[in-house]
Amino acid sequence: MTAEQGPEPAPQVDEQPARSSAAGDPAAAVPTGTDSDPVEPAAPPTIWEQMGGPMGMVDSGLPVVVFIVANVIGGLGWGIGAALTAAVLIAVARVARKRPVTQAIAGVFGVGIAAYIAYRTDSAKGYFLLGIWSYLLYGGALLLSILVRWPLIGVIWEGVNGRGKGWRDDRALVRRYDWATVVWVFVFAARYLVQRYLYDTDQVGWLAAVRLLMGYPVFILAIIISVWIVAGAGAISLPDRLTRRRKTG
Repeated sequence: MTAEQGPEPAPQVDEQPARSSAAGDPAAAVPTGTDSDPVEPAAPPTIWEQMGGPMGMVDSGLPVVVFIVANVIGGLGWGIGAALTAAVLIAVARVARKRPVTQAIAGVFGVGIAAYIAYRTDSAKGYFLLGIWSYLLYGGALLLSILVRWPLIGVIWEGVNGRGKGWRDDRALVRRYDWATVVWVFVFAARYLVQRYLYDTDQVGWLAAVRLLMGYPVFILAIIISVWIVAGAGAISLPDRLTRRRKTG
């Protein structure tokens, strides 16, 4: 090669193998930029989230507390008015927090019926009568579902997970659902018996306290026991907030 000819042209690289390899490997064809990253589907809400979390506990217990305090201070009329006002304000707050409207309506409706019974019976303890009889109804329905071999915990569990009716062919699984349903029979039976006794003995203050104590705390405990019976201890996990605190502690 002479000086007049100049430098030799650089050899051309065959890009065809690179294209073919990218076509054969789907992972290689996906851009790595953040704009093209696959979006993971949103996780379904947990039972704790469906119950409303800490605010759900406040929402369910506040009308009872307000009713008792107002009843002691100003009498039954003030107690009924305060409970209804609290229920309406809680409903508005739920809507503002973008909670399901059905929860807000159900809360006002339940407090309204309880207040009406208290007004008709002219007694503060009448406010709790609807809840007491509902415990008996729920417990009876759960017990009946076990006797007819359609345990309600299984129906609810499999319905939420969309698995249809195939679970009933698994006798061992049906038996676990039976025992999980028994847990809830005991829960509602205990609620009915204890609160009915306090109602009959006119212990309104204790009736309100027990109503709160046997509400969410017992409900959460029953859920944990039911999950342990059906799915085993491995299916029970702490909320993320508690897990983070344990790691940082």
